[in-house]
Amino acid sequence: MNKNKTRITALVIIVALIAAIALIISIRQPNETNSDSSDENIILFYSFSCPHCKNVSDYISENNIKNKYSFTELEISENQKNSAKLIKKAKECGYDTKNLGVPFLWTEGTCLMGDKEIIDFFKP
Repeated sequence: MNKNKTRITALVIIVALIAAIALIISIRQPNETNSDSSDENIILFYSFSCPHCKNVSDYISENNIKNKYSFTELEISENQKNSAKLIKKAKECGYDTKNLGVPFLWTEGTCLMGDKEIIDFFKP
């Protein structure tokens, strides 16, 4: 009977660890949207480590921009598909893809790069 308790305890711990890992992964990318969506009219590309991206994120939060605009946010430093999509969108706007940076906003053929330009775009 002692062996059964040990096995059940080990199984419960393993299941709990798997659940915790899944939760951490889902929390880490809360605003991530499927990068294959075809109905995106505004896309904001960002990186977790970018201080200018944080400026834009703070402005969006402080001014309830998500209630005023519908847009997709795509993280590029840890997602190669999103990074490739950024390059594709930048090329549409005629940007030199060797000098791209984030934050980068694409909206129906218009591109903006940098926190000031993007914040100005969202200002009323």
